[in-house]
Amino acid sequence: MAANLKEVRNRIKSVISTQQITKAMKMVSAAKLRRAQQAIVQMRPYANKLNAMMSNIMSFSDGQGAEAFGRATEKKKPTLVIITSDRGLCGAFNTNILKLAQKRIAEDYTKQAKDGSLTFLCIGKKGYEFFRRRFPNAQYNIDYKDIFSGLSFEKVADCADYLMNGFSAGNTDQIEIFYGRFKNAGTQFPENEQYLPIQKVELPKSEVKTNKPDYIFEPGQESLLKELIPSILQSQLYKCVLDNAASEHGARMTAMDKASENAESMLGELKINYNKARQEAITKELSEIVGGAAALAG
Repeated sequence: MAANLKEVRNRIKSVISTQQITKAMKMVSAAKLRRAQQAIVQMRPYANKLNAMMSNIMSFSDGQGAEAFGRATEKKKPTLVIITSDRGLCGAFNTNILKLAQKRIAEDYTKQAKDGSLTFLCIGKKGYEFFRRRFPNAQYNIDYKDIFSGLSFEKVADCADYLMNGFSAGNTDQIEIFYGRFKNAGTQFPENEQYLPIQKVELPKSEVKTNKPDYIFEPGQESLLKELIPSILQSQLYKCVLDNAASEHGARMTAMDKASENAESMLGELKINYNKARQEAITKELSEIVGGAAALAG
């Protein structure tokens, strides 16, 4: 019985220690979430407006500037940008993103997956580790970019330049981004966006002449598009990274909150079991004392 009591006491201490850790992690994630949420709320309208403007300009402009990143491709050498977190303990956040990527591969890139022309660019260690385990024979080109350790626009811009240079050089002809989209602290969902080639606005043939905008470029179309389009693409990738960062902190805060609640529930059950075992031990000792006294009296 004493051994049983000691075991329950050790379990209670272990659960209390774990609960302290989960509560601390929840507080840290809540603090980080406030900053990340503020960043994405400020960035998202700006990035969405720039993206819409880019699509319009690319749809109704011609020349090398528009052709560089807007040309139609056959999707023979696709690149999937997988944005996950560097750390775990955030529920099903990373798993949902990876499941969406696998579903996309199964639906549209089965042939490319078989012939080894599929490329992965992983932003976040969890995605990189997953695909390394899944494809240990290095059938695919799996690259990794360390962005979240000291997240900054400059790091994301370098990654965006790497993708644009690969597309311009013909190393890849289709780039898609998979990331976690932030809705609120308790809701995040996986998202898939086409990065390159730039999606153009499709107008019905009857409206092309009447609704086609007449842009005036200053200083000139080629020089302006050469500077404008890469800057917008950098902002678009930065928005996805910020979205993912806010989603990660929200998911981890929710997961740690649930873990703390489960620990509290477990503590209640363990304390009841401990009290029952203690009462049984006391009752047994009293019975032994009464029995001994009765034997001596007899």
